[in-house]
Amino acid sequence: MTGISEIEAVAGRIAGHVVRTPTVDSPGLSELLGAPVTAKLELLQRTGSFKVRGAVAKLLSLGAADRAAGVVAVSGGNHGIALAVMAAALDVKATVVMPRSAPARAVEIAEAAGASVRLTDDMDGAFALMTRLQQEGLTLVHPFDDPVVIAGQGTVGLEFAADAGELTDILVSIGGGGLIAGVAAALRARRPGVRVWGVETEGAQAMSEALAAGGPLPVALSSIVSTLSAPSVSQLTYDHVSALVTEVLVVPDREAVQGSLDLADHAKVWAEPAAGCLLPAARQVLERVGDGARLGLVVCGGNVTTGDLFAWSHRFGLR
Repeated sequence: MTGISEIEAVAGRIAGHVVRTPTVDSPGLSELLGAPVTAKLELLQRTGSFKVRGAVAKLLSLGAADRAAGVVAVSGGNHGIALAVMAAALDVKATVVMPRSAPARAVEIAEAAGASVRLTDDMDGAFALMTRLQQEGLTLVHPFDDPVVIAGQGTVGLEFAADAGELTDILVSIGGGGLIAGVAAALRARRPGVRVWGVETEGAQAMSEALAAGGPLPVALSSIVSTLSAPSVSQLTYDHVSALVTEVLVVPDREAVQGSLDLADHAKVWAEPAAGCLLPAARQVLERVGDGARLGLVVCGGNVTTGDLFAWSHRFGLR
């Protein structure tokens, strides 16, 4: 289990490479949801998502031989962007494996940063290719199954705890579980009374299915939200969530897209559905905990194009 000492140590190492993103009260979201809302705007992070924290933490931890070998990662978009950009900044050759469902913009950014991008038919194939490239000698920078990466993502929680006012419940999106594992570990130490809730989309339910089964297992993927579509969580992230998280909530893709539109309208931020899913989940939380809730939202990323969001809105009949 990642502890506060590991997160604090990583925070010191990566401070010169990442942005301390704003933590702001949102009158618009508070009015929309009927409860006070504070947002951690991690979509304003370097490369547009929290992923840069874990990526640079891992890169800085590598020895000379591992750096010289080059690094490889699998990604639904944001981890690949983060690794490509930070590897270039640290003069490390990077290979990024993505499914063809990954946002085209993510592929463009990773290639523009100098990474070699390999595309596969689906996320299962992406993880399989990543494993083969690792066996061929590349150094793996896993998107979530790594204590250093989890500690890097945990710096989001460290900052949120320091910068926010009083909160009762914090919502965090889940793909493979690295972000929520780190955030929950930081909050357990800094704000032990706060409840942490995970959020997934239907068809990207790796953590909720793992919790139901008593451990990680492969899941069928069908969500449009590629950035949450891990084919399985890891034992490491599962252990953190099962110990530290109140519950994992699941929302439909349609509601996640509507959440992105609501974030634009009411919070004035352009977020991807991986963050938009927090709003319908927040309504579930409010139904469960009742009056007096003060919500915190980790708005995890903004790497979605207007074209993508408009296409999904049209598909689901959203205005």
